[in-house]
Amino acid sequence: MKQGTRAIVTLGVASIFALTVGMSTAWANEPGYGHGGGGHSSMGGHGSSMMHNSTGQLIRHLLKNEKDIGLTAEQVTKLKEMQLNLDKTRIKTEADIQVAERELKALTEEEKSDLGAVEAKLKQSADLQVGLRMTSIKARRDVYALLTAEQRAKEKTEHEKALQQHKDAGKGYSNPHGGAMKGNPHRGGDAAQPAPPSGTYVQ
Repeated sequence: MKQGTRAIVTLGVASIFALTVGMSTAWANEPGYGHGGGGHSSMGGHGSSMMHNSTGQLIRHLLKNEKDIGLTAEQVTKLKEMQLNLDKTRIKTEADIQVAERELKALTEEEKSDLGAVEAKLKQSADLQVGLRMTSIKARRDVYALLTAEQRAKEKTEHEKALQQHKDAGKGYSNPHGGAMKGNPHRGGDAAQPAPPSGTYVQ
């Protein structure tokens, strides 16, 4: 019986790990914007960009290009407020997820722990992650609802321009086999980095 219980607990841990990675990746690759480097670390360090907030990237992009997009002072104020609220929600929820995961770990390490309690903790962690992604999706819709049709078109143009500039810059870096570097040689001494996936948006 102990062996069977252990197998069930192991399966439960594997399931929540898969869900954690899946939901984190879904958050990072949420429709609308790709995830960039330097994202917010979460889930006890599963990756610096795993839970990167793509809606947050969208807001930063809008604020960075507010003049080109034609944002009004009122829109800028609202976007900054939305950005703050989104960051606060993300930080708090990710902390709650880490606590739930730590509690789950403690439960699974105890062979005699109640499986009902293990299942409840699995669901708690999963529900928090679902809620986090839903918050991002809703916030993105609210952001676009704030823009006029003309501003949306300008935002798309600026975004595509930034993507193209990033791809072009990536073509100038030297290869790892000693080829000549064509890009900017003054990058603080860092080695040239390979071009990221074409769908990546970098601030």
